Amino acid sequence: MNPHPTLPQRGRELDDVAAMDYEAAAAELERTVALLGKEQEDLAESVRTFERGLALARRCARLLDDAERRLNELAPAVERTAGP
Repeated sequence: MNPHPTLPQRGRELDDVAAMDYEAAAAELERTVALLGKEQEDLAESVRTFERGLALARRCARLLDDAERRLNELAPAVERTAGP
């Protein structure tokens, strides 16, 4: 049961973030940060916006980490083929 009935269940509202590619998540994160910079009268909406922004930031960080890991895996193969 949701302890804060005015806030939606977290999972339902954030499910789509997990499916986003980096570009989509970064673009939405940028819009979310801009929105949070404006005054909002509704506290519950501000909390939802912040929570979504946090999920987007985590998604971007994970995708960047995955890309870095993949590049590190490929680096030895590139070095071998580029040899002297």
